[in-house]
Amino acid sequence: MDIPCERIFAGYYAMKYCEECFQRQFKIEQLQEEIAQLKAKLRYRERKESEGYFGSSTPSSKIAVKANTPDKEGKPRGAKPGHKGSGRKSVDFEEADRVEKVESSVGDRCPYCNDVLSEQEDLRTVIDSRPVKAEKIVYVLPKKHCKRCKKTFQPAAPGVLPKSLYGNQLIATAAEMHYLHGIPMGRISEQIGVGEGSLVEIFHRLARLLNDIPPKLIEAYRQSPVKHADETGWRINGKNGYAWLFATETISIFQFKTTRSAKVPQAVFGKEPLPGALLVDRYAGYNKVPCALQYCYAHLLRAVEDLEKEFPDSEEVRTFVSVMVPLLTEAMQLRNQPITDEEFSKKAAEVKRQIIAASEAQAIHLGIRHIQDIFSENAQRLYLWADDRRVPADNNLAERDLRPTVIARKVSFGSLTDAGAHTRSVLMTVLHSLKKQKVDVAWHLKNVLDQLAQNISLDPFVLLFHLDDSSP
Repeated sequence: MDIPCERIFAGYYAMKYCEECFQRQFKIEQLQEEIAQLKAKLRYRERKESEGYFGSSTPSSKIAVKANTPDKEGKPRGAKPGHKGSGRKSVDFEEADRVEKVESSVGDRCPYCNDVLSEQEDLRTVIDSRPVKAEKIVYVLPKKHCKRCKKTFQPAAPGVLPKSLYGNQLIATAAEMHYLHGIPMGRISEQIGVGEGSLVEIFHRLARLLNDIPPKLIEAYRQSPVKHADETGWRINGKNGYAWLFATETISIFQFKTTRSAKVPQAVFGKEPLPGALLVDRYAGYNKVPCALQYCYAHLLRAVEDLEKEFPDSEEVRTFVSVMVPLLTEAMQLRNQPITDEEFSKKAAEVKRQIIAASEAQAIHLGIRHIQDIFSENAQRLYLWADDRRVPADNNLAERDLRPTVIARKVSFGSLTDAGAHTRSVLMTVLHSLKKQKVDVAWHLKNVLDQLAQNISLDPFVLLFHLDDSSP
């Protein structure tokens, strides 16, 4: 007796089977698998078109079509009910840069009734600015000559470096505008009335004057307990290159190089073992630096979130993402919470334990196992933040410090020459590090240039920076 096809796989009754039904089911499974693969490819292509080649890690400059920013409801203006409002504040005479008395356009009598006018004074605070424009100055320098010893005595022009046509205020202002604020060279030339070629020579000479400062900042950077590093693209002499950043809370060191090889960080860190931790992404170029590494959780968080975007139909993926995303987010935010160090240690240990448990849990999906492998294979580089509150779990400081360079890249398209790249390395290192010292950068630089004009043998590093041995 023939066995019905409904009982094909039913234990020992499966002596015969329906070949046609088997082939039909096999074809259905093939088509289902093909449909799933096509859906995955379609999702990948849609994500690539909307997010760019690198998914959620794609820089905004690489995204071809950007969505409009949604309108946000403005915050309510004015003070809350029951709170005292904060309006425009007046400026006292002691705080004012200039006090100017305005003469009345009306005489002593009323122009309508001819009665005598009483006189009072009203104060009005106005904030204004002076146009940034090059000023041509002629200094009359007394020159005295000794007939006996044949020596000549003549004072130097104030605020001018030896054999320089341009004053120190112009040099400091132009350098701050270009290398700190990213204003294009052409715009600076139009604004202050100095040719672009002259500005280039000004910046080259300033870089030569400050050329010994970056190596000394590198020595301070090496001894910092918390260090950050990152890199981004930067064209040099028409070829692809990279802008490297090595930063702390008080130092920013820029290196504009034609390579992304490990030789650049090795030259900055040296070969001797260093204290502290270095915050980086998972780029292998930092693997041989002589200090402990902490991988950035922000990059790992994007990788976990991308996993759910790529496999939205997988229940296992959704469960894994729902566990890992809050843990990684809490790890990045924990050190800034208003809690004691003891409370931080307890919470950090618990978050670390949960992350390890999630990364070691049994998983079938290959995407989940890939993320888990990152945590298991790099455990020594993922949990330094839990042992030392000073060490953040993300590399956001370097990301923020590099943002002005990315904007400058969009405007300037890189450096035209190797000399220009070197000048940019020196001046951006000096000016951005000065900004972190909480000083008026242009005023401070101008003051130091004035001192060098009086005595060129002085050390610019000592005049510009006051870093102690414990500088973070």
